[in-house]
Formats: sequence, C-alpha cells, structure tokens
Amino acid sequence: MSAQRPGLGIALVLLTSACFSVSDTLIKYLGAWLPVLFLLWARYAIQAGTMAVWLARRGRRGFATAHPGFQWVRGALLLLTSGMSYFGLQLMPVAEFTALGMLTPVVVTMLAAWVLHEPVSRTRWALVCGGFIGALIVIRPGSGVFGWAAIFPLLMALCYGAFQVLTSRLASLESPYTTHFYTGFSGTVLVTPLLLLHAGDYAAAVQSAPTGKLLLVVGIGAFATAGHLFLIFAFGHAPMATLMPFVYTQIAFALAVSFVVFRHLPDAWAWFGMGGIAACGAVSAWLNATGSRQKPGSIVAADTTYD
Repeated sequence: MSAQRPGLGIALVLLTSACFSVSDTLIKYLGAWLPVLFLLWARYAIQAGTMAVWLARRGRRGFATAHPGFQWVRGALLLLTSGMSYFGLQLMPVAEFTALGMLTPVVVTMLAAWVLHEPVSRTRWALVCGGFIGALIVIRPGSGVFGWAAIFPLLMALCYGAFQVLTSRLASLESPYTTHFYTGFSGTVLVTPLLLLHAGDYAAAVQSAPTGKLLLVVGIGAFATAGHLFLIFAFGHAPMATLMPFVYTQIAFALAVSFVVFRHLPDAWAWFGMGGIAACGAVSAWLNATGSRQKPGSIVAADTTYD
C-alpha cells in the first residue's frame, strides 16, 4: 500500500481526466476517416498489448486470474459501454456527451436499490433526480438539439452502472493490473470477429487514410490505457472519497479540448444542465465512496470513467 499523499492522488486523477478527454476527442475526429469499429478494436488491442508487456515482468503470475468468468463478463460490459461511447461521439459534441456519460454514479445508486435492495437515503434519491433533470436540460427532448443520438450516452451510463455493480463485488479479489489486461484482451477478442466480417472494406479504409491519422489511432489506445493506469495509481495514494469528485473535471477538460479541435462551445442551457450533472454526480460518487468505506459490502463507483 502506498503512503497516503492526497495531493499526488488528485494530480493523477486530473491526468486521468485529461487523457480520457483527449482520447474521446480523437475518436470523434478520426471517425471522419476511419471506421468506428476499427477504432474500437485498436483501442482494446493497444491496451491488451501494453498491459501484456507490463505483466510479463512477473512471468505467468502476472496473468493468473482466479475468476476468468468475471474477467470476461466485465470486459464485455466495458466493451459495450465503449461501443456506445465511440458511436455516440460521432453524433454529439464531446463535452455534452461526456457530461451525460457522467451519470454513472446516480445509475449505480439506482441499481443498488433496485437490484441489490440496498437502502438508499432521500439525499441520494434527490441526487438521482437532480442528475436526470440535468440530463433532460442538456438533451431537451423534442427540441431537435440532439434527437435520438442522446440515447447513446444514456445507454452507456446504464451499461457502465451494471459494470460497476459487478466490479465492486469482485474487483478486490483480483490485481487491478491483471484485470486491466483482461479488459483489453477480452475486448479485442470480442471485436475481432465483427471486424473480420468486413475485413476488405476496413482494410481499404485503413490503407486510404493519411499516415498521420493512423498514428493518431495509436493515441486513442495510449491515452485510454494511460488514463486507467493513472487512476489505479491515484487510488494507491488517496482515499476514494477524496478522489471521486475530481473525476468530474473530465467535463472541463472535454470542453477545452473540444473547443481547441472543433471550436464548439455548449449553449447556455447545456452549460446549466452539465453543471447540474457534475454537481449531483460528484456528490453521489463521494457518498458511494464514503458509504463503501463504512460498509464493505456496499456498491461503490470505483471508476466513473468509461473509456
């Protein structure tokens, strides 16, 4: 266990948020040149390769897992989450999509109450309502702002909430580095058959893409992998309850990077809704983290990021 250094832990969370924001922006940017399914495959393949090299230092022990079924189901849930993200980012601005995706802690609260029958306070239910009101303000159903595309981040938050419920029950039984490898490995294995169904078309698209764009594909996987590693390191230096609210700086980073690349800024209503989501989500994440510390069996959103 590393010495408790909250300042370093918070700095690592900020690096995590920056990495994920850059990765998301690259996904949206490269979607104009390359098939989204190829980008998804590359992201997981790079993670699996990077972590394989990392774990190889420990020999076979680094790859040993006591719960292979857990690793595959967890990997499949995160792959589904990433799929919603990759396709949704092609249809929505990065900042608004990121904010809607940050509904995960309030979704976890709902699942804890409905699926696991855990007691949920009125404060947490109020935060659930507040988070979804913020989402409605961003989406504004019937306004034609985003239309049906808004279903992607909402389904993503639901999938990731289910992922969190599973992870919180079994994550302590496995090394986070081993789990990080199997997440990339299972995602790669599951996407590869889909990629091979249209191998000719995808190969042609990759061959026709500019070399610079192909190099940026590596950036998607590198930033996503680094972001998760930074988050693992952060949890070794500070309590989860201290770190969780800072995960929501990803919305601010997404705003900044998206403006630099796409010159996009949300309108006034979107700012208001995103602020509501960030506030309710950050408090929900903090309550989930402090609650899990007091009751080890309870659900906690250990990682509200979805990349």
